[in-house]
Amino acid sequence: MSIGKFVTAINCMDGRTQEPLIKWAKDRFGADYVDMINEPGPDLILISEDKNFFDYIMKKIRISTEKHGSKSLIIAAHHDCAGNPVGRERHIEFVNRSIEIARKHLPGIEVVGVYINERWEVEPL
Repeated sequence: MSIGKFVTAINCMDGRTQEPLIKWAKDRFGADYVDMINEPGPDLILISEDKNFFDYIMKKIRISTEKHGSKSLIIAAHHDCAGNPVGRERHIEFVNRSIEIARKHLPGIEVVGVYINERWEVEPL
């Protein structure tokens, strides 16, 4: 029996970003569920120099991909982020660097980036 289609998202803990990203992810990937990995400053997570933290996040991603069968990972950044208070262009730079790292560590997984703007709309990058 199938448990449904999953997608994985690294998103901010900021509650304003949750619903827009979940809705977009379900629509974009035809997913039933979104496994959320929520941390402040999500676009910095995979480019962190803290190996223990990186390994901790990768463990969560692998649970989603290996146990839930997720084939896609979304890396999000957003407007007015308290965990990484930089402008839009820097967020996009960090997301793009994170995508490169994720693709190296997660062969066979589609990795996409998004920016959630000031209207709380998801913009694919």
